[in-house]
Amino acid sequence: MKIVFDFAGVVFHWQPERMLQREVPHLARDEPSTRHLKQQVFQAWGGDWGEFDRGTVEVPALVLRIARRTGLAAGDVQRIVDAVPRELQPAPDTVAWLEELHGQGRELFYLSNMPEPYAAHLQRENAFLGWFRDGIFSARVHQIKPEREIFELAATRFGATPSELVFMDDHLPNVEMARSLGWNAIQFHDAAQARAELSANGWLAG
Repeated sequence: MKIVFDFAGVVFHWQPERMLQREVPHLARDEPSTRHLKQQVFQAWGGDWGEFDRGTVEVPALVLRIARRTGLAAGDVQRIVDAVPRELQPAPDTVAWLEELHGQGRELFYLSNMPEPYAAHLQRENAFLGWFRDGIFSARVHQIKPEREIFELAATRFGATPSELVFMDDHLPNVEMARSLGWNAIQFHDAAQARAELSANGWLAG
């Protein structure tokens, strides 16, 4: 079984609410304002941000688009965009599990919605990404999850039929799309839960 990891929220910590409260506290003053700001900026990972993930919008245009659409100051939007890589810190429990899987000779892959500047940052700063045999960053193929095309591309690129792949993602729509295409897939909450589910399904056997 080939094991495919999402990155943000799985291999790397991703808590946008905490990031917003840290970077723009005057806008993310409490839970309701933080929730509203998150929706304004990230649009549930669609809209402007989805095009950033797809690689069809670069940072300057993204900042301008969000500022114009929301009325937020461009400086605040820029601060948020610039802060994302600092928020994407390795999740120690997942990295420890990855090291174990790599040591066992498991075939590890990644499938991540990630704009090019962030993808380059992660590859530059995290040597353990060398444990992955291959992977896809959305911006480099101009496709994003949960669109079916990126899953079909991934299966082809990873040299596997869908039934030979097990996929972990924290975002349920991505998990549901993978399952609809015949992948084995679970929603990731933490490394212990994911390991237990993969074991219970027999996906770590052998």
